[in-house]
Amino acid sequence: MLITAEHITKHQNVKEILMDAGFTIEDKDKIALIGVNGTGKTTLLKILIGEEQIEKGTILKKNGLRISYLPQEPVFEEHETILHQILAMDKDIQEYEAKSILGKLGIQDVTQKVNVLSGGQRKRVALARALLKPCDLLLLDEPTNHLDNTMIEWLENYLKKYSKAIFMVTHDRYFLERVCTKMIEIDRGNLYSYDANYSQYLEMKEERMKIALSQEKKRKSILRKELEWVRAGVQARGTKSKERLQRFYDMSAIEDVKTDENVTLDTLTSRLGKKTIEIEQIAKQYDGHVLFHDFSYRMKRNDRIGIIGPNGCGKSTLLHILAKEITPDTGSVIHGETVKIAYFKQGHEEMDPDMRILDYIKETSNEIKTNDGTYSASQMLERFLFDSKMQYTNIGRLSGGEKRRLYLLKVLMSAPNILFLDEPTNDLDIATLQILEDYLDAFNGALLVVSHDRYFLDRICDSLFIFQADGTIKSFIGGYSAYMELSDINQVKTITKTNDTKTENKAMQTLRMSSKEKRELENMDEEMDKVQGQMDAIDKEMEACSDDFVKLNALSDERAALEQKLEEMMERWEYLSEKQKEIENMKQGKA
Repeated sequence: MLITAEHITKHQNVKEILMDAGFTIEDKDKIALIGVNGTGKTTLLKILIGEEQIEKGTILKKNGLRISYLPQEPVFEEHETILHQILAMDKDIQEYEAKSILGKLGIQDVTQKVNVLSGGQRKRVALARALLKPCDLLLLDEPTNHLDNTMIEWLENYLKKYSKAIFMVTHDRYFLERVCTKMIEIDRGNLYSYDANYSQYLEMKEERMKIALSQEKKRKSILRKELEWVRAGVQARGTKSKERLQRFYDMSAIEDVKTDENVTLDTLTSRLGKKTIEIEQIAKQYDGHVLFHDFSYRMKRNDRIGIIGPNGCGKSTLLHILAKEITPDTGSVIHGETVKIAYFKQGHEEMDPDMRILDYIKETSNEIKTNDGTYSASQMLERFLFDSKMQYTNIGRLSGGEKRRLYLLKVLMSAPNILFLDEPTNDLDIATLQILEDYLDAFNGALLVVSHDRYFLDRICDSLFIFQADGTIKSFIGGYSAYMELSDINQVKTITKTNDTKTENKAMQTLRMSSKEKRELENMDEEMDKVQGQMDAIDKEMEACSDDFVKLNALSDERAALEQKLEEMMERWEYLSEKQKEIENMKQGKA
């Protein structure tokens, strides 16, 4: 046994982080600590290393326990070299080991001083330092942040073979599934332990919630009967059983079972015309290093594109250029008149720590129109788990994940029709990610996402832009796992996008149609017939009122809107039909 915690209680300001909680960490455990942003995951890690103190309870540690810790914000000797940061920790660390792991994490020049490194590079140096430090227990706070896909897969394999205990906070669901064998969930001050990987945990949690709700139902049934008994014959209360009355009061004091609070998102979009974003032969280089060149693409209304490549290859630069925040060296980016871009950038924008949460959202809008009606800024904050009391709290009191969630709300409040997401999964909890994914499923516009979260890419994207070593950007139809599977057997065939998307050469790759797309295609003929019928009815009505110019104008506008809708539906039908045909041809080819 490495650590045993019993009956621990911890508050942060007025917020209860832990309430009479307990857990154990044993040799060779691989434990994930999960929970909604702001519940105290990082605080618990800091308690284990002694940076934070508990108010009640006991934490017993094995004698001589050695802990290695990766914090979210690592601290260094700023004017020392990268290699010094590693070797100075322990005399048993070999230089070749340090260089090897730093190389795996994309750090080649170990003579650089830390003060010249980017935030992402600093986090990777800190990760190398944590992995190399001799220890009995490895604590990791968001270890996959700032790693590209290759690095994440290397780290995943490294930790699967790791012989010591691991206790980590991460939102990477593939990581949770493949590395961790135990989950500890922190929820409203309580800790729940599950001997399971991520998928097993989901099943076990669902069962726990069912049991808890069933017990809650029985308790309320007993309470109703007891209440009738208490109320009956009020004048004779003194003769009633004191023990029974006390049981009633005790049962009434038990807090109701609370189901998980989830962020609720609606599709908040502006109308997007036929012309979206046209990219013509763009190129960009920095300090003589070519990031990409000769890239052309014409974005479709319902594109779901993931952008992947190693750190520093220019993925974020591409988004900046497409958002017209940076000018390409050559080529052009043309936006359609109706394009309204929302850009969710890495980290979060500069926030005034003294500004109230409500005022921050009101800077974008006092209200928003959604599919369910109009909501005020305060109501939307409630849907994002910022209750009415919290809304008047200063931003400076929020955790990093809570600030990220607040920034996400501000971006979506602008009702975009094209969404750029740059590392959206960093610092967001799994519950928020799941709701964001559901929102993106229903998002009626185009999406471009830079992400190293493999699950998120598989869940959201049906095509990829892949940065190549020669500065080209290739396209792949399919999700991340399909691309990696074909890469492993050297069968990846890319598609070069041309100015005319109708002449694209389709690679023979594993395509898939979601159940939602299949239903959409099946119902599309009927839906288009309905729209055509509405247009025919308007034509007859216009003939009947040819002298009423006011009504004619109104009917003409209505017909134009239906015509635009029918055109969009035709484009969507052509896309889905072509995709279905390719899948059928592939199946026949394999047969």
